[in-house]
Amino acid sequence: MPAKTDPLVHMGTITGGEARDILKDNPVILLPLGSHEDQGPHAPMGDYLLAEKIAELAAIQASKAGTRTLVAPVLPFGGADFFGAMPGGIALSQATLTAVIAEMVDSLHRHGLTRLIVLNGHGGNVAPIAEVARKLFLRDRTVLPSLYLWRIGFSLLPDILGKEKAVAAAGHGADPLTSFGLHLLPELMRKDLVPEGKPMKRDPLLDLPFTGLGTVGFEGQDVALPNESDDICHLGVSQGDPRLCSAETGAALTEKLTGICARFIAHYASKVPA
Repeated sequence: MPAKTDPLVHMGTITGGEARDILKDNPVILLPLGSHEDQGPHAPMGDYLLAEKIAELAAIQASKAGTRTLVAPVLPFGGADFFGAMPGGIALSQATLTAVIAEMVDSLHRHGLTRLIVLNGHGGNVAPIAEVARKLFLRDRTVLPSLYLWRIGFSLLPDILGKEKAVAAAGHGADPLTSFGLHLLPELMRKDLVPEGKPMKRDPLLDLPFTGLGTVGFEGQDVALPNESDDICHLGVSQGDPRLCSAETGAALTEKLTGICARFIAHYASKVPA
C-alpha cells in the first residue's frame, strides 16, 4: 500500500464512494500482467508481484506529476509458454488469456474508462495483448499501448552495469528480475539459495545448443523449438549468473523503468484526452 501522503492508486483498495468520484474523470488506468512460474530457486514464483509494484510506483509518479493514474488489480496468471514443467505453476492458455484481457478492457470501456495502458511482465502474454490491441484498433481506432517491463529492463542493463557485465548477468532467473526482486521484495528473496550461473543445456534430440527459451543455434542462426524450461534451464535459470545481481542494480533499474513508464503515461494522456 502506498503511504497515506501518496495519491490513492490501487483500484482494488479504493472504496466504492471514492471510485465513483475518481473514475468520473476517466483517469489513466494501468493493467499490470505477470505470471506464476519458476524464477529460479532463490526468487518467488509470483513475478506478477514485481509487475504490480512497478505499476504502483509509475502511477504514483505520474499522478504527482499531474496525470491522475490508477492501477487495476494485477492479473497473476500468465499465458502458457515454456514454464509448464514447474510444479505449482499456474498458466492460462493463449486463447483464455486473450479472452480475459479483452473482457477486462470491455468492463472498463463500458463505464467510459477508455485510457488504458498495459504493463506486461511475462513473455507469454505478448501475443494475447497484441491480439486484443489489434482488434480494438481495427474496430474503432482505440489504441491500447503495452510496455513489456522486463524487455525494457534488459535494455537498461548495459548503461547500469556496463556491456560486458550486463551480458554475463542477463537471463531468466537472473537479471533484470532478480535485481528488481532484491530491491523491491527483499523479504521474499532467498540470497542463501542464489545458484551459480551455468551454460544452457543442449537439445537432446537435435544435439544443438540452446540459445534462448525455445531456440537452438545452427550455423549462427536461431531455430525455434517447442521445448519447456526444464529442457533448457538449470533450476529455472538460463544464461545469466544470478550471483551478479544486486539490490543496487535493482534500485537503478527501478528508477529508470518507473521514470520511463511515468513519462509515457503523461505523453499518452496528452494525446488521448479524457
